[in-house]
Amino acid sequence: MNTSIYPEHGWPDEFVQRYRQAGHWQGETFGALLRSRALQHPDRVAVASDTQQVTYAQLDQQASAIAAGLLARGLVAGDRVIVHLPNIPEFVSVIFGLFRAGIIPLYALPAHRIAEIEHFASTGGARGYICAAEHAGFNYCNLASTLQQRCTSVEHVIVVGDNTRSFTTLQSILASGAGVPIPATVSSPQDIAFLQISGGSTGLSKLIPRTHDDYIYTLRESARICGLDSDSVFLCALPMAHNFPMSSPGFLGTLYVGGRVVLSLSPSPEACFGLIEREHVTQCSLVPPLLMLWLDAAACSKPNLSTLRVVQVGGAKLIPEVAQRVKPVLGVTLQQVFGMAEGLVNYTRLNDDADIIIHTQGRPISPDDEILIVDDNDVPVALGQPGHLLTRGPYTIRGYYNNPAANARSFTRDGYYRTGDIVKLTPTGYLVVQGRAGDHINRAGEKISAEEIENHLLAHPAVFDAAVVSVPDTYLGERSCAFIIPKNEKPRAIELKKWIRERGLADFKVPDQFIFVDTFSETAVGKISRKALRAQLRAQFESTQQSV
Repeated sequence: MNTSIYPEHGWPDEFVQRYRQAGHWQGETFGALLRSRALQHPDRVAVASDTQQVTYAQLDQQASAIAAGLLARGLVAGDRVIVHLPNIPEFVSVIFGLFRAGIIPLYALPAHRIAEIEHFASTGGARGYICAAEHAGFNYCNLASTLQQRCTSVEHVIVVGDNTRSFTTLQSILASGAGVPIPATVSSPQDIAFLQISGGSTGLSKLIPRTHDDYIYTLRESARICGLDSDSVFLCALPMAHNFPMSSPGFLGTLYVGGRVVLSLSPSPEACFGLIEREHVTQCSLVPPLLMLWLDAAACSKPNLSTLRVVQVGGAKLIPEVAQRVKPVLGVTLQQVFGMAEGLVNYTRLNDDADIIIHTQGRPISPDDEILIVDDNDVPVALGQPGHLLTRGPYTIRGYYNNPAANARSFTRDGYYRTGDIVKLTPTGYLVVQGRAGDHINRAGEKISAEEIENHLLAHPAVFDAAVVSVPDTYLGERSCAFIIPKNEKPRAIELKKWIRERGLADFKVPDQFIFVDTFSETAVGKISRKALRAQLRAQFESTQQSV
C-alpha cells in the first residue's frame, strides 16, 4: 500500500536503524494491536461511558465491520478521513476501523468549525468526514453540507447519531461490514497511522503525520513511566482528539496495556467526580484551568476519589502555587506533562521528590530524545539559562504533511524541530518552561495563532488595523486581547465577537477582550515586525494593569 510518509517527513536510514536496534520501534501497528488485546482478554471492558460498555472483543468486531463497510463504499487504504467526534465510544471504534482498513484518520476537535475543517480537508486531501449529528447544541450535519459544497474531494460523509440529512450513518456502515472477513492490519509499521493538528502558531493548523511505529513507542513508554497496567482505569475528560489525552499515556496508552477507558462528555468536576467513584478511575489528565476547578470543587464537596492515584497536568504551564494544592486536596500524585503533538513528551516521574514535581515540567520519555537549548542565533546557551527548545528523536516528526514552507521554518537542516518554547534545563535533565517564543496564545491548553485572528478582524469593514496579544490570566494561563484601530466609527466588542464566530472559527479563538486605540506607536507601523508590535502592546497592557 502507498501510505508511507513522504520523503521529507521520514527519518534518515541511520536513525531508523538506531531506533530499531534500541528497541524503540518494534514493528507494531494499531490494527494488529487491537486484535492482540481482544484475543488476550475478550470479555474485559475496553471503553465505558454513561450509556455504553464495550469489551475488547466487541471493539475488535466493530473495528473490522467499520473497516469492511468503508472499503465497500469505495474508500481505499491511504485515503484521509476527518474524524470530528466528541468523547463517545464510537470515536474509538471509528479510528480503529480506519486503522484496520489502512485509511488515515485526520483528527479535528469538537470545537472546530467550518473554517478549520475546510482547511484540514483541503490540506489533507480528505475523501471522507465522520461527525456527530449534534453535540453541545451544534449541528455538525449542517457543517458537513457546507464542507461538501466547498471541498469536492470530500465524497463520503458518515454521521454518528440521528441523521438530520441524507448522509450515511455509522450504524449502516457497521451493518454492511458485519461478519466480512478482513485482516487485522494492512499497514506497515512505518506507514502514516494518522494526522494530528498542530497548535497553529503561524496561522491555520498544520498537519502532523504520525507513524504506527513512532506513536506506539510513545504509548508503551508512557504507560511504563506513568505506572499503567491492565488494572488501570483512565478517565478521558479532555477532548480525546488532543494529543495529551490520546497518548500521554491517554486512552490509547490505556488500551495498549489492556486497561479500561472511561469517557466523559464534560470535564467539569460535577460530571467527572461521579464517574471516578462509579468506575474506580485510577488516572486522569487535565489542563491547569480545569485542575483549579477540580481543586475548588473537591475542597467544598469532599467527593469520593479514593481510587484515583495520579492526576496529570499539561497543555499549559502549571504554577507552583496550584501544584502544591494537588496532594493535600485531591490526595493523589501530581504528574506534570510537557509535550507537543509534533513529538517530544516530558514527564515528572511518580517517584520524584515534591520539589521536582511542583517546579519542573518533567524530563523526556526516551534516552534518544535529543535536546538543544539555543539563543536567537542558534548558539547553545549555558546550562540553566533560558533559550529556544529544539528537539529530535524516535517519535518527533521530521516534517509537516504537505507543507514545505512550514517545514523550512520549523525544522533545521539536521532534523531538529523548533518547538517555539522557551525553556531552561536543570542539572538533572528536567525542563522548566518559561513561555512561548512566538505569537502563540495558550488559552487553557488551546493554542491560538494571533496572526490567524488578526486576519479575520482585518476583514471587518470597521477595522483599520488589529493586533492580537496574549495576556496573563489566573485561570486560563493566558487569554487573548485584541487591540483595534477603527476605520471610522468604533465597532462594539460584541459585534466583533459575533463577526469572528460567523466566519466559522472555533469559539475558543474569539478574543476575550478588545481594547480600542487611535493608533499604534509610530515606530511600530511598517518599521518593525508584527511580533515586536504585539510584544510592545502586551507590555503596555501589563504596565496599565499593574498601575490600577
